[in-house]
Amino acid sequence: MKAYTTRVGAGPFPTELVDEVGDKLRSVGREYGTTTGRPRRCGWLDIVAMRYTHRINNFTTLNLTKLDVLSDLQEVKLGVAYKYNGKVLDSYPSSLEVLSQCTVEYETFPGWLTDISKARSFEDLPPACLTYIERIEELTGCNIGWVSRRRKL
Repeated sequence: MKAYTTRVGAGPFPTELVDEVGDKLRSVGREYGTTTGRPRRCGWLDIVAMRYTHRINNFTTLNLTKLDVLSDLQEVKLGVAYKYNGKVLDSYPSSLEVLSQCTVEYETFPGWLTDISKARSFEDLPPACLTYIERIEELTGCNIGWVSRRRKL
């Protein structure tokens, strides 16, 4: 999974960033369609969706990609819960109508503000970055075994 969430096309996207942070993720992460060049929609990592995909697929280990795209941000966020009509949902909604009306509860973390593209082990990552990774593991219930960066062209 990416260290943030992307979507192509229309439809509900609860953690979407329609601001300069979303634009930065798109630009730095080169989030454009391979064939059409159409810009992808970008947002914070959606833990609710990740927990759901882990529940139905029973992953043993995750690969966290494009973590370096977040390196220049003052803070990073994880979308940890959906609220619908003021109540936290127990699971990912089965209805697109409900999903489109959800608000997101976030956990905010300090950014690491350092280039991590040359890191070759978890020990090479800054403490704030490790905190972000460890929290993803806690919230998804799945270990992150590998971290990768965006491909340099």
